[in-house]
Order: sequence, then C-alpha cells, then structure tokens
Amino acid sequence: MTRALVTGITGMVGSHLADYLLANTDWEIHGQCRWRSPLDNIRHLIARIDARDRIFLHYAELRDSLSLGELARKVRPDYVFHLAAQSYPSTSFTAPLDTLDTNILGTARLLDALRQINDECRPVIHVCASSEVFGRVGADKLPIDEECSFHPASPYAISKVGTDLVGRYYAEAYGMMVMTTRMFTHTGPRRGDVFAESTFAKQIAMIEAGLQEPVLKTGNLDSLRTWADVRDAVRAYHLLVTVNPVAGEYYNIGGSFSCSVREMLDHLLGLSSRRDIRIETDPERLRPVDADLQVPDTDKFFRHTGWKPEIPFATTMADLLEYWRQRVAQGLICPNR
Repeated sequence: MTRALVTGITGMVGSHLADYLLANTDWEIHGQCRWRSPLDNIRHLIARIDARDRIFLHYAELRDSLSLGELARKVRPDYVFHLAAQSYPSTSFTAPLDTLDTNILGTARLLDALRQINDECRPVIHVCASSEVFGRVGADKLPIDEECSFHPASPYAISKVGTDLVGRYYAEAYGMMVMTTRMFTHTGPRRGDVFAESTFAKQIAMIEAGLQEPVLKTGNLDSLRTWADVRDAVRAYHLLVTVNPVAGEYYNIGGSFSCSVREMLDHLLGLSSRRDIRIETDPERLRPVDADLQVPDTDKFFRHTGWKPEIPFATTMADLLEYWRQRVAQGLICPNR
C-alpha cells in the first residue's frame, strides 16, 4: 500500500490535501499533528480515523528530533508533504524565534529523520515554502518567476527562505528526492482568521448574525494579490510528487486572478445581506513591513505538470464566507480577530 505522510494535517491545506488524496488515490494517509492541535478542520474525518480507514494520526513535534525520527521509522512513507509550520506572518513579528526554529530547524529535523530511512524507502518529498520569500518586489519584476531575488518582509518570510534552501540542500547534498514550492495566496474554507480575507469573511458573518457592530476592521488594503483556491493548491501538490519529480527543483504555484485586498473586500461585502457595514483601519492589523506586490509567473510548473487553477475567485470567496456563516451559526467562533 502506498503511504503518504502529511505534516500539519490539521491545518487548512493539510486537511484539504487529506480530502483530495482520500478521494483521488488509494493511498494510506498518515497525518502528523501536535498533541494540542485543534481537530476542527478534520472533524469530518474522525470516524474514518477511529476506524483506521486509510487515514491515521501520529503525534510529533517539529522541535523534537526524537519524535520525528520515530514518525519516519513508523510510517516509512512513499510520499511526504511537509506543510507543518508557524504559518502566520503577523504572529512572526511577536514570536520571531519560535517561527525561525519551527520553520527552518523543524524542516531540517524532519528531512534528517527522513534521510535516516532514505536508503530503505526513498520517499518523494514536497517541502512547502511560500511566495513570501520574494517579499518586497518592484513592479518591474512582475510577474514573479522562480529566479526573482529574495527580499523577505517578515520573520515568517525569512523562515520560509530558510525552509526553501534547506529543502534544496538535502536534495543536493544527500541525493534525496526533495522539491520545494512557493505557493502564492491561496484560500477557501478552513482558512485561519489571522489572514485578511478570512477575518473579513468572519467579521461579515458575525455582523450578519448580530454578534458584532457593523464596523469591519482592516489592515493594509492596498496590497496586490493573485488569488488561488486551496482545493486547486492541493491538486497541484499531488501532481508535484507524481508527475516526473525532479530532485532539487523549485516551483512557483498560484492563481490567475489578481486584485487588491481592497477589491477583494468589496467583493465579499457585495455577497453580504447587510448594506450598512463601515470600514475602519485598525493599526494593530498593519504589519511593520508588507509584501505588497504578489503576482506569480507559474509557467515553469504548468510546463512540467500541466496544472492550472480551475476554481474561480468568486466561488472561493463565496465558499469562504459560507464557511464562516456556518461556524457562527454553530457557535464555533472566537470573536477577537
């Protein structure tokens, strides 16, 4: 039986990847999570996990080499999707050392654990970096291709530069089948409320339910983003590891629809039943430095795999807002972000 290891399976991307692999492969899915990880995003899979029906959870911590070594030896995966990270750019400004340790050293610890079993099972490994590695890019460099220089604009972005380089190092130094991706903005149901589009959708849902005054708090609305759906992203990740994988390669992946954060917010507001919502800038939502031009060139990945985004921006936004409406209706919210 083919085995896939998904680190960070309880996150937005990890949970959607589990859904995709269960529906489109016959693989066993082994998910890594921390003992304290919330299970909200995989709640719909709990019955299958309890029944050991092709999906299994394993507790391991990126800051604990022993747990990662045990995880690698126990699972002996054919494919690895390394998605686990401290993934919140805003949090990285207040917890930079935790971010750097988890994302850079955590990736090195995981890859070293996999190196110890590489001669036996030789897994194909996807290391997930981020488009944030490019950071502050001039308009003359758009769209951003893989050879664009790194100019990270947050401790999170710096940590993902390290993640990217560590992944490529293990491919070159140890002959491991490691590839890295720089995924541009991707969103959809289960997106954490620390991200702009998700906190906007959450606030709209709360306002509609009468749980918040009709004032929507925002940060920087002028950043330009290219938007992709998380369900397209996980389809890309599956193709990455199954279509002629090349050790040490690195790819930009992203959507095809670009607009400013302000335009995205206007779209979400247009989906609301309320017409009295006011916008107010919250200084605490502004980053010290922002990566304000994020438009990818994805030709390299398209040429290699044939992948292209399929889910329209409008569908993604409608599904995101409906996700938050359902959580509000079920009382599954914390109204402080």
